[in-house]
Amino acid sequence: MKKMIIFAAIVAGCITISSCASKKDLENCQNHNKELTSQYQDAREQLAAALARVNSLQDQLSSCQNTNEALQRSLSQSLSNANSNNVNIAKLVDQINESNQYIRHLVEVKSKSDSLNMVLTNNLTRSLSKEDLKDVDVQVMKGVVYISLSDNMLYKSGSYEISDAAGVALSKIAKIIKDYKDYDVLIEGNTDDVPISKTNIRNNWDLSCLRASSVVQALQTKYGVDPKRLTAGGRGEYNPIASNNTAAGKTKNRRTQIIITPKLDEFMELIGKAPEK
Repeated sequence: MKKMIIFAAIVAGCITISSCASKKDLENCQNHNKELTSQYQDAREQLAAALARVNSLQDQLSSCQNTNEALQRSLSQSLSNANSNNVNIAKLVDQINESNQYIRHLVEVKSKSDSLNMVLTNNLTRSLSKEDLKDVDVQVMKGVVYISLSDNMLYKSGSYEISDAAGVALSKIAKIIKDYKDYDVLIEGNTDDVPISKTNIRNNWDLSCLRASSVVQALQTKYGVDPKRLTAGGRGEYNPIASNNTAAGKTKNRRTQIIITPKLDEFMELIGKAPEK
């Protein structure tokens, strides 16, 4: 009986010990499970953050690729434009070079023209005395020679007849004209605006034409100038070089111009050789 009681006590103790051990194991398992659950949750959160980061990086990569493609297109267009600009620049350089050549040509022509004008002026004026030059104005413009003679020297007062005093100057001018035998010569009469009152002259048109005709005929008949080279014309009062409001202006406007037009191929000969006196 006593043995039975002891045995029962031992069994109860084992059961108690076993029960205590199982409860502790369960608590340990539960704690471990909680820990694993927490770790799992952390892992899920980290994974979600990583996926978000991946998506963000993917967007950035896509944006960079688009930017790169745009830059490549821009670079390609720039290169194309650069090539086009190079072509345009080359054309512009050619145009500039052509323009510079043309400018140099113009400068050369002007230099030759200035030299010609100086030679012509010297050749024309050297035959005239200082007294002659008071009533004679010689100008060379663009290769055309203008010899302007005052009416006081050429004509009798209020007339178209050549005066005796004009003979010396006309003979020298005739020699100049004959020296340049291939040149055309226009004799042009001009008046002031004072109306003419002569029975045989209707107006200043008539007077200017008659005076020019008188000079032409004098050059032909007295000084041997070929009439085929001569042209007589009158411009009346309509080609003034000064105001007709003053006496001095009227005097300047009453003139006869001898206009000598040389040919271009004669210009170069004049620069190297002048007519003999």
